[in-house]
Amino acid sequence: MGDKFNNKYRIPSTRLQSWDYSNSGLYFITICTKNREHYFGDIRNGKMNLSEIGDIVTSEWIKTFDMRPDMNLEMDEYVVMPRKTTN
Repeated sequence: MGDKFNNKYRIPSTRLQSWDYSNSGLYFITICTKNREHYFGDIRNGKMNLSEIGDIVTSEWIKTFDMRPDMNLEMDEYVVMPRKTTN
């Protein structure tokens, strides 16, 4: 088990210790919701339909690049993933 911080266990960082993350590079970012709840939308007729929360996530993601001009970020492709559909 990892070290405790404020009496809670912390997992070790998954960052590569030998890499300087200020270097240029492509980064894949995955954000999961608590308990993997399906907040962001669903698929209808083969198309992703964002929920209100999914719209907020998209808006905030796009704002990230305007809020950090000093970091020289460039956005490539991104996807707000739907919940798994069942038939």
